[in-house]
Amino acid sequence: MQFDTMVLAIATAIFTLGFGVGATGSKPGCPVGPLPTVDLGYAVHQATINSSGIPTYSFNNIRYAEPPTGELRFRAPIPPKSVNRTVNNGQNDVICPQASPAWLGVQSQMLAGVPASALVNKSHPENANINISSIPSPDSTVSEDCLFLDVMVPTSVYNNRYKKKGTSCSNPPALRFFIRDVNFLSRAVPVLVWIYGGGYISGSKTITGSPDGLIARAKGGMIYVAMNYRLGVYGYLSGPTFQVDGEANAGFYDQELALQWVQKYISKFGGDPDRVTIMGESAGGGSVMHQITAYGGLKGKVPFNQAIAQSPGQFPVTSNAQLDNVLLLTFKYASLVSGTNVTTLQQLRRLSARDLYNTNYLVNYLAPYGTFPYGPAVDGKFVPKFPAELLAHGQYPKGLNVMVGHNLNEGAMFANPFVFAESDFAAVIKTAFPDADEAAIDHIANTMYPPVFDGSYGYTTQFGRMSLLTGDRAFTCPTRWLNLAFNNKTFAYYFTMSPGYHGVDVPYTFFNGDTSTLDQGYPVNATVAYALQDYITSFTMTGSPNAVVQPFFPIYGANSSTQVLSLENLGTQVTDTAANYRCDWWQKSLFY
Repeated sequence: MQFDTMVLAIATAIFTLGFGVGATGSKPGCPVGPLPTVDLGYAVHQATINSSGIPTYSFNNIRYAEPPTGELRFRAPIPPKSVNRTVNNGQNDVICPQASPAWLGVQSQMLAGVPASALVNKSHPENANINISSIPSPDSTVSEDCLFLDVMVPTSVYNNRYKKKGTSCSNPPALRFFIRDVNFLSRAVPVLVWIYGGGYISGSKTITGSPDGLIARAKGGMIYVAMNYRLGVYGYLSGPTFQVDGEANAGFYDQELALQWVQKYISKFGGDPDRVTIMGESAGGGSVMHQITAYGGLKGKVPFNQAIAQSPGQFPVTSNAQLDNVLLLTFKYASLVSGTNVTTLQQLRRLSARDLYNTNYLVNYLAPYGTFPYGPAVDGKFVPKFPAELLAHGQYPKGLNVMVGHNLNEGAMFANPFVFAESDFAAVIKTAFPDADEAAIDHIANTMYPPVFDGSYGYTTQFGRMSLLTGDRAFTCPTRWLNLAFNNKTFAYYFTMSPGYHGVDVPYTFFNGDTSTLDQGYPVNATVAYALQDYITSFTMTGSPNAVVQPFFPIYGANSSTQVLSLENLGTQVTDTAANYRCDWWQKSLFY
């Protein structure tokens, strides 16, 4: 250290005597003017700055792929080919086209206290009262050309990003030359990449709000990245007929390309490409699972080394026949909105932007209760089988650090409230799993979730029964599968803050210190929010959630230990509620 200090002092003296103290220089990537710019080769981006909390530079709306329009619609993304040297300050935010099923509005009413008898099931077309003229126009920020990402980096990290090689922007050119090999200077920092949820049909990189609070809990030692990816018909149309001239699961390829972009460019911002954690909730958590199991592990190393899956959402479409039926339904509504006979993918590819937007809107709006028409599908390539099976069979990279979480009542947001009799229950199961044989349906309805309402199975009503089934197979059990796949050396949490519904932990993840923030009608508790944020940032930075002053967080282990996140029981553990025979059965995929 004394030698390093002496070298630095001599270099400073030589520079001061020989050249005088001047400006910071013009090395590519160093700040020029009041706000820094980053030259990516194909584009030049200037930051905006947020001075609250940890001062942060935001490089917004960076293109990571060519526009997926024209002949690139329904195909895998390709890296940017065009070059634009105009400085871009990222002020024009863009989101991908999206939609929402009518049944989500119905469910919101029920969870707000409206009795099921007073609700209208708008997922039935005859009750929807929908026509083309009533479809709302897309927001001005909506565009098919939406494959952009944001990079948010603490100003101290950005300004020091070249120090490892002795080229700090805070040092003059001559001084940078003399300290090139000094080792005590700062290193690149870890990177957290957020993948948003929304049922694979809605969402955006900014929908969760600012990540400033999360970055602040990392004490300025972490870079945050979030990307858009294609949704609905644009990103998840699939099936054997479609795949003749289209790329199934295009949304996953978008995510993969964004992660490859991080590997290539994040060092320009001060990030370490060898320390990348991906994190997502719901469909974002499901995306994390799909990125872990991509190509069945046959490609080897993935472009990240850690993963956090929050309530990973899996709504599998299980057969080629189902997938082709969705394609035919898409053709049907495309013909309706365009006034032409659409029967081929090429015709769909050539549809106007507004007509395809309306098609996507209708197909999603009229989805059967609790379902999403577009989503992940087995394609024989990126998704050779569903993650449950790939994880069970060891078809994924083994050297990842993993953290998972699920909530108290995952299924209530998606459970059908119009189930009143046994015939209704069986019908819902048949709709959700149309390829299941009678033996599988009987096992689901009478063995795993039998009509016993004394509380011994965890429910006292048909709705509670439906909620448990839906939560298990879609969100809770996938966390169990990840824990087992990584030899129980994972970190798992159980989020039980009221109301405990799916998604309730997201406002806690992105808490910015405003205690008046409401989460599904309940105020966000700062103590629990800071604990969750500390665990996430500590895991991102060190591979363990325990490098913070918070209650100890044990590994999952052989006893399926799960950290409770609630105000009353913070710091305690329970045996994972997903460690049950139901999750074992779901993982075997015996329903198709």
